[in-house]
Amino acid sequence: MRRLNRHGFTEKGFPYYGWLTAILTTVIRTAINFGVELIFYGEDGEVEYGGSVQSANRALFDIEYMKSIYLEGGYDKIVGMLEGVDPARLYFWKFPSEDELSQKALYLTHWSYFEQWDSYRNYLVAKEHCGLLEKDEGNSGTFTNFAQNDQALYALHAYLMYLKFGFGRATQDAGIEIRRGAMTREQALNLVRLYDGHYPEEFIDIYLDYYDMDQEEFDGVLERWVNKDLFEKSKGRWRPTFQVS
Repeated sequence: MRRLNRHGFTEKGFPYYGWLTAILTTVIRTAINFGVELIFYGEDGEVEYGGSVQSANRALFDIEYMKSIYLEGGYDKIVGMLEGVDPARLYFWKFPSEDELSQKALYLTHWSYFEQWDSYRNYLVAKEHCGLLEKDEGNSGTFTNFAQNDQALYALHAYLMYLKFGFGRATQDAGIEIRRGAMTREQALNLVRLYDGHYPEEFIDIYLDYYDMDQEEFDGVLERWVNKDLFEKSKGRWRPTFQVS
């Protein structure tokens, strides 16, 4: 997992690439092993949070969609970088072969296709019935405290999203709140200006240890992926050359 995440970070600007791969490959492997024919994932993040809408009106999707959209077309390259690793150790990080799939019925879908996806409602259900605990303070780079709060790498993922595209986790969360009618655009603008683009200083020591990098190498990876049409460097940090309005 750590090696996949490191390669994903350096080669794709995607700091938890191995983790996301496992969510897809492990579930499919397990389903095939136990004869499960229908897999429900939660929300289609591309449709719900901004991205490709090619599956918006389609109930089923396939492994090629996962590879091209969720894994950003880099799956074969990243997995191929694990030369010398025992294939048995990679079993749950590899998709089944075409031959394996041809012998099984397998259907993939998202729950959000059949029911409107409401992250806040889901949070309340998880809190009441599943023991979910919020953080006492807000999550890194946003104003919410109940989602993606179980791993440090998501803060880096959101920061890289900001450096690549000019919008961060606060923009993503504010969009959700606006769409469900819980926030006005003006309120969202204030929160985005306050929180977006937070450099996850509080996790830097964790990142350097996890990726086995020094600060210079880590900063070099960030610089490789930053959109220099949107940002310029000042005092060691990337600052936006735009203003959200």
